[in-house]
Parts: sequence; structure tokens; C-alpha cells
Amino acid sequence: MPSMANPATPTDFGFHFANSYLQLPAAFYQKQAPSPVKHPTIVVFNQALAKELGLNAAALKNQGAAYLAGNALFAGAEPIAQAYAGHQFGHFTRLGDGRAILLGEHLTPNQQRFDIQLKGAGRTAYSRSGDGRAALGPMLREYLISTAMHALGVPSTLSLAVTTSGEPVYRDVAYPGAILTRVAASHLRVGTFQFAAAEQNPPLLKALADYGIARHFPDSHLHAQPYLALLDAVINRQAQLIAKWMHIGFIHGVMNTDNMSICGETIDYGPCAFINRYHRDAVFSSIDEDGRYAYGNQPPMALWNLTRLAETLLPLIDANQEHAIELARASLENFNNLYGHYWLSGMRKKLGLFNDEIDDQTLAVQLLQLMQNQQADYTQTFLSLTSDAFKPSALYQDVDFQYWLSLWRARLSRQAQSWEDSMQLMQSVNPTLIPRNHLVEDALHAAVYAKDLSAFNALLAAVSQPYTAANALDPYQKAPSASFDQSYKTYCGT
Repeated sequence: MPSMANPATPTDFGFHFANSYLQLPAAFYQKQAPSPVKHPTIVVFNQALAKELGLNAAALKNQGAAYLAGNALFAGAEPIAQAYAGHQFGHFTRLGDGRAILLGEHLTPNQQRFDIQLKGAGRTAYSRSGDGRAALGPMLREYLISTAMHALGVPSTLSLAVTTSGEPVYRDVAYPGAILTRVAASHLRVGTFQFAAAEQNPPLLKALADYGIARHFPDSHLHAQPYLALLDAVINRQAQLIAKWMHIGFIHGVMNTDNMSICGETIDYGPCAFINRYHRDAVFSSIDEDGRYAYGNQPPMALWNLTRLAETLLPLIDANQEHAIELARASLENFNNLYGHYWLSGMRKKLGLFNDEIDDQTLAVQLLQLMQNQQADYTQTFLSLTSDAFKPSALYQDVDFQYWLSLWRARLSRQAQSWEDSMQLMQSVNPTLIPRNHLVEDALHAAVYAKDLSAFNALLAAVSQPYTAANALDPYQKAPSASFDQSYKTYCGT
């Protein structure tokens, strides 16, 4: 087994680490070097992201495999595993990075700060009975879906590379091992605050809250009550994020509090999926037997998670607990208003509406109900509206839908913008394609079992341009059969 090493003359990959997280109390992390692997090989590399980060993309792609697998450390990296807690399906537990190691925080040439994390880099102090490793399929899934989410305009962690280890990982059977290089604005989670609160150490909690404010919400320090302002800022970011999920039909699948980033990025792509035939109760996760995190439950579950965050901040919001609860409750009660505003604003764009009318929400909700009644495909329905060209379908033949179309066309006529303007607006927000679940599974199966990444790379290229005009017969647009959705299950991929 190769040893962890830094070459005597390291290649300049362009990383500039400034590790502010290490200024927090030591309770928040354990120093932990990645565990080396036998034969690191980069199988997917995000050259565009590397350039955006100001990295030497060519050197990293050609000479960086050992570093991206954890066999060697980039200059300036100070690897740690982060501690956090969380409510997992409603049950509180202490957690931490059991298979992820934060190398540090990279500063880009324009001084933006990003966490660089290796997922699947070996055991840590928080691994419990786990082996700290990751299988190739789930790491490719995160790379693919995070890339698609970014292209769809949804805030998300990003993936710089997937590097195979040359070693198997054992789950139900043996799978090829891999390490994902994840890039995030930070890995501060609701669960990080829950960990601090559970320690019952007020200075610990304050240090974390001050760090969160400084890193993500510096304007909060200008408020008379900075920790209430922090809560308000996180609530606003989450309301925006969940609305964007709903607009594209995305189901996160495991919205535990340790999977909610306070900065409003989508994080941890485990049993995620996209809806095909629209239904509010759609759920595909094998571990979500009660539908806690079903598609339509995502807004109230975000509020539930935010309530857990508010509970941790109460001692900082006000020394008088009753007053702190009153203030936090008022902030939390604003979530539904914020979410409703962002959701309706996005739905107006999806329907080509430039101005506001009082019945717009009813118009949008009626369309969704018609889609559910007729089991219409979510993405294809909005795509058809962008050209006002519907194929023969159960939805189109529904007299109630025909009546809805007349209301929608009348609504478009009551604004100053032209029909063409509305179509252009709709085309800018209604994707021509999404990462269809069946196509994702086909691509991952070929990559893992046949060692063939051609389907994966082709799908990756397609979902990287989701708003590009495409032929109606494009295979990436085609929805699966009803039987596929009925049997489809996603897994955490540990």
C-alpha cells in the first residue's frame, strides 16, 4: 500500500488554501489524512470547473490522480473530518464525516472561498462501523446530478473529479471503489449547529454562529440582533432553493438536517431522483417508506429542518428564552410566505407571465392538478407549452385541460409583451431535458459493470445544456414507461 507523501518538487496545480475552519474550536473537527489507495485513475474530470476555480486544469487532469485520490496532499492542504449531528428521518443522532475528508478551503483568483473535499477517502474518527470508502456508481451519480443541477440554475455543490481507487468496496457485493472531489461554498450544515448545541457549551455555539455569519452572511453583523438575522438569511436561502427544486421536479430523497447546507446549496446526492409523471406524493428512495421526503413534502420538511436550526440559536437570539422563541417563531412563520413568493415567481416564468395577476397561483395549481389527474409528464408538459404544440395525449384530450389552455392564452393576452416574448421567457426556464432516472441508471450500469463510460459522458454532455433547443425525438427527452416509475428505487449509495 503506498504511503501518504508530498513530492519533493510538487506540481503547481493552482490551489491556494486558507483554512479558516481550523480557527474554530477543535471539537468541530478531527485532523485526518486520507487513506491511500492502490491505483488511482481519474475517470471523469470537470475541466470547466477547474478553470473557474483558477486551477491548472491540464496539470491536474494529467498529473493529479494521486492527489485527487488522497495518496498525496496538495500544498497548503490541512485535511480534517468535520463533526456534526442531525435528525435522520426525525431521529436525532451524532454524526460526522465518516467517509469524507476536507482538504481545506481554496481561494480563487477573485478571492471566492470553496471547500475542497474528498468523498470516499477512508476511515475517520466518525466512521463508526463504516469503511470510509465509496463505490464508483454513487460517485458518478453525484458528479452527473450536481453538474445537471448547476446547469439548470439550481445552487449546488459541484464535482471536480471522480477518481477510481483500483480497489473494491464491499456492500451487498463487491463494487469498484472511487473518490469524488467535491467543491462547496462550505459544508456548514444545520446538523453542525445541532452538534454545537448538543455539546451544551455556549462559547462553542457562539463561535460557530459567528463563523457562519462571517463566511456566508456578513451583513448579519450589522443588525441589532445578528443571530436572528442569521436565521432569517438561512430561511430565505432555503425558501429560494426548495422553490427551484420544485420548479424542475427534483426530489432530494434524504432531507435530513445534516444534509441541509446553511448557505442554500443542494448537498449530498444520495437517493435523489426527478419526477416523470407528475404526482405530489412521488417518492423513489428505498429508505423513505413513509414518504417523509416525497416531492410535495419538501417545502414543509425544509421548514421542519429550519425549526431545528432555530432551536439551536435560541440562546444567542435573546437571553430571555420566551422572547427568543417569540422572535424565532416569527421568522419561521415567514418561510411559507417566502417560499410561496419564490415558487409563484418561478411558475409565472414557466408559464410565460411577465406581470402579476391575483389568479396566477390558481392557474398554476390547476395545471399541476390536471397533470396529476392525467399522469402527464412534468418536464414534457411545460416543454409543450413553450411551443404551444401538444402531441395527442390523455392530458391534451382532457376537456378540463382544453379549458385551462383557453384561460392561459387569455392570461397571456392581458400583458404588454408579445406571444413570442412569452415563449422566449418559457424556453429560458423550462428545460428541454433533465437527467431522466432510467437514463441515469443505464449510464451508471454500463460504467460500473462494463467499464464503459460512453453513455455516461454522452448523458453528461446533454444535461450540461438543459435549455438548448433539441429535437422532439431526442432520446434524452423521452420519458420511461409507467412500469419503470412504479418499480424504480434509489439508494443512499454508501
